[in-house]
Amino acid sequence: MEVEIVAGLTGLAGLAIGLATGLAVRVSERAQQAATPAGPKTGLPPGIASVLSVLRSSAVVVDGEDRVLRASSAARAFGVVSGDRLVVDELLAMARLVRRDGEIRETEIQVGPSRSRSRADGRWFAVRVAPLGSHGLVLVLAEDLTEMRRVEAIRRDFVANVSHELKTPVGALSLLAETVEGAADDPDAVRRFAGRMQQESVRLTNLVQDLMTLSRIQGDEPLPELHPVSLDEVIVEALDRSHIKASSKNIELTSGGRDDLKVRGDEELLVTAVRNLVDNAVAYSPENTRVVVATRACDDDRHVEINVTDQGIGIPDSEVERIFERFYRVDPARSRATGGTGLGLAIVKHVTTKHGGEVTVWSKEGSGSTFTIRLPLLNPSRHDAGRPSAAAEPEPAAPSRAESPTDFPTPPNP
Repeated sequence: MEVEIVAGLTGLAGLAIGLATGLAVRVSERAQQAATPAGPKTGLPPGIASVLSVLRSSAVVVDGEDRVLRASSAARAFGVVSGDRLVVDELLAMARLVRRDGEIRETEIQVGPSRSRSRADGRWFAVRVAPLGSHGLVLVLAEDLTEMRRVEAIRRDFVANVSHELKTPVGALSLLAETVEGAADDPDAVRRFAGRMQQESVRLTNLVQDLMTLSRIQGDEPLPELHPVSLDEVIVEALDRSHIKASSKNIELTSGGRDDLKVRGDEELLVTAVRNLVDNAVAYSPENTRVVVATRACDDDRHVEINVTDQGIGIPDSEVERIFERFYRVDPARSRATGGTGLGLAIVKHVTTKHGGEVTVWSKEGSGSTFTIRLPLLNPSRHDAGRPSAAAEPEPAAPSRAESPTDFPTPPNP
């Protein structure tokens, strides 16, 4: 009797297990059948995510309902994607066309950084849109062309400006040569026109020299063979080279501040930078004024500042940010009258950057300007301020309102 009961229970248990197993199999099959068609719509095909993660371009994958399934951080940062949507109308239209006919499309677009700013402030992209699989997925790749376009624009402007600047002295020399030839019987006219020819020749020589200097220092390559350079010697040489221009306007050149400060760099380039600032100060200062070059250590003697201060016409606030651009002039007519090339301040900026420093400007219209070159000191040491340079003693022709170079208005620290 007991045996029969056990056998019956065993049979019932086996039947229950069999029914449960069959039910589980049926449920699993139905689940697989339901999941199979939905897979491509809610996720990426196997391996696609890994491929997208190593692409240099901004990448976006859009499904059949224009939802973004995957977007790189660059695509979101550039404003191509917001949330789960493409927010650039051109890209969305291209994605729909590619989904419809399966053809790959390419174009260039400009994307603004925000709705509050114009497209002119945005970025340029080379875009390639292609189908991804057979379930309505579309791949959008965007390569940032902004920097390349900026460099191309700079190159075009540079070539145009150089052509214009070269044409002026070359054309003047040609006309003056013809005039001299026609005035061969008039010695006074020949001397007068020969002097003009010499001026245009000097202007042309300066322009070519500035172009050569700028081409040397504007690249990313570091300066070769840097040596310890005494700023005292740099300033003396720069003032000596600017002496003739200053004397023609009775402008006093003085120097002062800390002595025996040294930096690591290229002495000739540093002299060129300081001379350009002094020449610029002389050109934009009235007669019988003073230009001061002063040095001081700062940041606990970790850096040195070279300040070039004038009593000139000053710079409008709206122009300050652009004065270090190549060929940019606040007053083009005045610059051409003084023989400027428009490259001096650009050279100062590049020379300073090459030496690990920066150049800043403080200016007030009608009161003058102070340009400051800030450089790392070589072997910084802590010592008291040095004696003022002997050149700081005022000459009789100088104005009496400044008893020393430090009597000029001090610009705010940058």
